[in-house]
Amino acid sequence: MGALLRIPWETVRRRMLERLHERGFDDLDVAHLAVFLFPGPQDAKPSELAARLRASKQSINHLLGQLERLGYLERRDDPDDLRSRRVHLTARGKAAGLLMRQTVEEVERDWEKRLGASFKLLIRTQLARACYGRSSELDNERDFQSQACRPGTLGGGLLS
Repeated sequence: MGALLRIPWETVRRRMLERLHERGFDDLDVAHLAVFLFPGPQDAKPSELAARLRASKQSINHLLGQLERLGYLERRDDPDDLRSRRVHLTARGKAAGLLMRQTVEEVERDWEKRLGASFKLLIRTQLARACYGRSSELDNERDFQSQACRPGTLGGGLLS
């Protein structure tokens, strides 16, 4: 079953890179995609991103440094804690993130065409049940997204 869950994610990731490269974001690679996962890096501390992505602070700071040099984000001092910094997407970073979200929607529409109109609801309901032990509380998109990105949950940080 693990492979059956991994294959759709690999499909989404591959399509994201294709679309990004087609639209001029050809300096991004697969490692950079993790930083843009829902809910995105905007206004996060690097340590928060590391925890959300279950990665080391060093590896996240390395990716953030690359993305900063490429013009996708800036790390600015945190006005509430001068020892910390926060991530801020540039216009280029916001455009890349939007294109990634549009690509996920495109893939979902393709799957829905192939598998039927009830596909999205059925898959979301069953995945929510598997991840959280319930689905009735995740009846609308906002509820699903707020649960899907909760740190420390199986679905934490996934694109929805």
